[in-house]
Amino acid sequence: MLQLTRLRVFVEVAKQGSISAAAEQLSYTQSAVSQQIAALEAETGVTLIERLPRGVRLTTAGTTLLAHAEGILGRLDAAEADMEAIAGLRGGQLRMASFPTAGATLMPLAIALFRAQHPEVELTLAEGEPEEIAPRLFAGEFDLALLFEFEGTSESLIADLARQPLFEDPMFLALPADHPLAGRRTLRLADLRAEAWVQTSSSSPCARHVVRCCHAAGFEPIVSFESDDYHTVQGLVAAGVGVALIPKLAVASARDDIAIRALSPYSPVRNVIAATPEGSRLTPAAAAMSEIMGTVAERFAGLGSP
Repeated sequence: MLQLTRLRVFVEVAKQGSISAAAEQLSYTQSAVSQQIAALEAETGVTLIERLPRGVRLTTAGTTLLAHAEGILGRLDAAEADMEAIAGLRGGQLRMASFPTAGATLMPLAIALFRAQHPEVELTLAEGEPEEIAPRLFAGEFDLALLFEFEGTSESLIADLARQPLFEDPMFLALPADHPLAGRRTLRLADLRAEAWVQTSSSSPCARHVVRCCHAAGFEPIVSFESDDYHTVQGLVAAGVGVALIPKLAVASARDDIAIRALSPYSPVRNVIAATPEGSRLTPAAAAMSEIMGTVAERFAGLGSP
């Protein structure tokens, strides 16, 4: 097998036209250069250079090998330059994913901060629910993803993922502004047992948790409408066709014609997490974005109740 060190020596000899000049350029002795060329000729089984009174001349085999060697070393140098650029955040790609409410609130701020600091890194963002994103993250399709999970449940999408807790995202009750209960500052979930409910699709983690909370409060929710778009959920609540539990992230821009109320004695909470594949080394870009997400998350954690 051809050795890169010997190929580099050979290319330098061909470039300089003499063993002595190549030795000087490489900071080798002439004897060391001659030994490298002799070893390369032994490996290839052919004569690569002809020694002349002044300098050297490539043989036909040497000319052929030179073309290949320059290509190999050129690609290797390019690879090393690309790796240095990625390590220094002067290039490369960061593949991210997020659930929709974080994608509309936290991610834009994090991306803007990242781009201001590392404009040469290419960023991509996919969106989906945690149960869609987590398997793809584990499979290596993404470098980093924003997920959430609920406290006190056995469901876990991130058992095989490294996690960075960001902040707690409580869920609040949304009801029409003219609802008889809208005048209260806090409500118990049991107060809504007779109401029609609007929730995300029944297979989603949020919908399942809403049902669990209602069961804990002693009733089965009457689900009249489903939508995975919280703007649509708010619209249905505003129209007076139901009430809903909506995460704090989703009510960052709540409509004026709905009332947002906390639940007593406490509101359900989902934990927002930055996740990466377990056991894999973070790329420099993913590490930098994780740090930025932590900074942005502090801003959301510090926001008061709606």
